[in-house]
Amino acid sequence: MTAVNGFYAGIDVGSLTAKSVIIDHSGIVAAKIIRTGAVPQKAGEAVFQKVLDRAHCRREEIRRIVATGYGRISLPFADKALTEISCHAKGVRFLNPDVASLIDIGGQDSKAITLNKDGSVADFIMNDRCAAGTGRFLEIMAGALEVNIDDFSRLSVRTGEPCQINSTCIVFAESEVISLLAAGNSRSDIAAGLHQSIARRVGTMARRLKPFKNTAFVGGVAKNQGLCRALENVLGAGFMPIDADVQITGALGAAIFAKEQVLQEQKNECHDVGTYKND
Repeated sequence: MTAVNGFYAGIDVGSLTAKSVIIDHSGIVAAKIIRTGAVPQKAGEAVFQKVLDRAHCRREEIRRIVATGYGRISLPFADKALTEISCHAKGVRFLNPDVASLIDIGGQDSKAITLNKDGSVADFIMNDRCAAGTGRFLEIMAGALEVNIDDFSRLSVRTGEPCQINSTCIVFAESEVISLLAAGNSRSDIAAGLHQSIARRVGTMARRLKPFKNTAFVGGVAKNQGLCRALENVLGAGFMPIDADVQITGALGAAIFAKEQVLQEQKNECHDVGTYKND
């Protein structure tokens, strides 16, 4: 069996969710997303087993596994670990070759990335020191509004007048939300204000990279309709379409790296054999 006809896996263990993707020579075979929970290693093992089941594939058939995400070093069965910045770039460019930059908002950080013409990372900027503008921030704000995260995502679409949110610290923002509710403001207006506040913060970060255009929005938070609209308004352009679940791009990129590594090793082996014969 040649490497081209094999299976390759990527596992992205984030702070809130763990994702895994299996690919073959033709593209994505299966993908799975689960909650990470308290133990990243267990989440990585569990999501990998679930994606194997979904692909009707045995572990022995996987030629290489690449791990990414904040929990990547916790997976001893992975053959290699790579940063999520490189993996998201690889996955997004595979799905849409016209993407030139991307925003990734995960559970504990937000990133803006620009790409070279070949799809490699040209530059990036990351906010990993403050929870504002992350999935965790949004979950806590949804809790303060006493709605689930899906309803929170849709609330701001129905807003009349977005509330002004001044705090970026989780603790102070939560108190501000509670005060706004007590003052009689609607949940929709508060949610819209929160989304606009996050969009301004992330948009300011993204615009520090030049040029920042033809942008894709990925990560679990990219499923938030209200934030997506707010970010598009701040950036002054719509997001590029991604023909897959926006939450799996990191795991997909890791799987593609796995495949490329095996193919490159095979090429090197063929070159070495040819050199030996010529000698």
